[in-house]
Amino acid sequence: MAAPKPLSRFWEWGKNIVCVGRNYAEHAREMRSAVPREPVLFLKPSSAYAPEGAPVFVPPYTRDLQHELELGVVVGARARAVPEAAAMDYVAGYALCLDMTARDVQDECKRQGLPWTLAKGFTSSCPVSAFVPKARVPDPHRLRLWLRVNGELRQQGDTAAMLFSVPYLVSYVSRVLTLEEGDLLLTGTPEGVGPVKEGDTIEAGIEGVVSMRCEVRPWQA
Repeated sequence: MAAPKPLSRFWEWGKNIVCVGRNYAEHAREMRSAVPREPVLFLKPSSAYAPEGAPVFVPPYTRDLQHELELGVVVGARARAVPEAAAMDYVAGYALCLDMTARDVQDECKRQGLPWTLAKGFTSSCPVSAFVPKARVPDPHRLRLWLRVNGELRQQGDTAAMLFSVPYLVSYVSRVLTLEEGDLLLTGTPEGVGPVKEGDTIEAGIEGVVSMRCEVRPWQA
């Protein structure tokens, strides 16, 4: 397998940002949603990607922008219908990601049975940390995630609580759509999601591995 390209160039060569919803039971409950029996998938466009240090822009059509802290899996090779037992061979590494969500818009989409694109896919809705090579993370299911807003701890969780493991998700997604080198798979958020507003500073990290920081700013056309 060829060495993965730097994640900072993701926007030039990545094609997919695949997201998993409700992969933590407590988050499903805080959203008053059923705990799923199989992964819930949705997509973000590549323009949602915001590299380390880039701002998060508040869409003009939301009054309730919320943070969702997630472990991201970076795909290292083309994967199609990959068996779960071989799935980790297709993982190049990891990143810390935020699935920024216009919650009021998402709630309305749910009520009307509509897709979540307006709520999840806007520009800058996927801040991503520096790339972490797989060798630095012996077990992605033993990681502690944390997020602070203006210095206040808002969200924390352990990847051990994921309902569906990293290899299961890679295998499952690869049987739905072909994953390409550089694609990003967001593995779901633990409980504790909450609102941010213009002027806020978000700091987040994988304990002992990587951290990131971004500012929330007014929408720019």
